[in-house]
Amino acid sequence: MSLKGNVALVTGGSRGIGRAVCLELARRGAAVAVNYAGNSAAAEETVELCRAMGVEAEAFQADVSDPAACDALAAAVKERFGRLDILVNNAGISRDGLLMTAKEEDFTKTLDTNLKGAYFCTRAAAKIMLRQKYGRIICLSSIVGLRGNPGQTAYAASKAGVLGLVKAAAKELAGRDITVNAVAPGYIETDMTAALPEKAREAMLSTIPKGRPGAPEEVARAVAFFAGPECAYITGQVLCVDGGMAV
Repeated sequence: MSLKGNVALVTGGSRGIGRAVCLELARRGAAVAVNYAGNSAAAEETVELCRAMGVEAEAFQADVSDPAACDALAAAVKERFGRLDILVNNAGISRDGLLMTAKEEDFTKTLDTNLKGAYFCTRAAAKIMLRQKYGRIICLSSIVGLRGNPGQTAYAASKAGVLGLVKAAAKELAGRDITVNAVAPGYIETDMTAALPEKAREAMLSTIPKGRPGAPEEVARAVAFFAGPECAYITGQVLCVDGGMAV
């Protein structure tokens, strides 16, 4: 499935799943805007990897929890590339803690980045896509948003909220050929999951019928599926990339 001629904005695109998504979209021919919060070196590395595939790519710094920054980000991408066809809301954090002991500021920061960030970026991109009468918006949720997980009340709440955002936005934007879908990864090998204690890792693996963690590239291919013109009649859906965890 070719995405040649499309312009994609990937939030949190400097590493992990975000970088894999950038590279998969570039491989399919899309120009890529790589958003990052603070790690400019990693973002530039992602840009160079995309350019090596023969597409245009550029890094854009923005804090997605800031609505003005999200508006400016979408406008900057539009100015640089001339249009914005694909938005991937990938930027996210996890500040884990048990319900009774977690800090309120960690809950707030998690929702600000994971949920409000997706909302702000979706709203900013939709303004451009509505004028184009075309767009593909893909939000990264999580199996945790579907099932919950002890010690991750903030993360679970934020990712469950993303699913509600996707379904409501899908209904609002469908008439202008703008689809909104979600990809819900399970246990994926990233920098974030690498910090898990061995016991936690073993416990999580025991819940996966496939018996192994997923790779960022496997999530990226699901995102690319939703990003293409062939998915014009698919909207408001959630695709789990989890090795069977949610079964």
